[in-house]
Amino acid sequence: MRQQPQSPPPTFIPPMPSVSYIIDCLYQNTYVWLINGERFWFYPTRVEYGEVSGYRWNGAFWVFYGIDPRFIDAVACPPTPTLY
Repeated sequence: MRQQPQSPPPTFIPPMPSVSYIIDCLYQNTYVWLINGERFWFYPTRVEYGEVSGYRWNGAFWVFYGIDPRFIDAVACPPTPTLY
């Protein structure tokens, strides 16, 4: 089983895509926009019918979090820049 991330998420906020799928972002830092306007960094570790779970960044550390995927408006999991 994969553990929570050991470092904070990126400091930037990626642009909101017009089409996105949470399944494409498993085990990656993912920016989430909810239909209620809330938005946050998330690290999804499990996607099932009716539930997405993983770790949500609260501004200081990662906490376990689960949500119904019907509440997700969009997600973005941009690549992490590398030095090469």
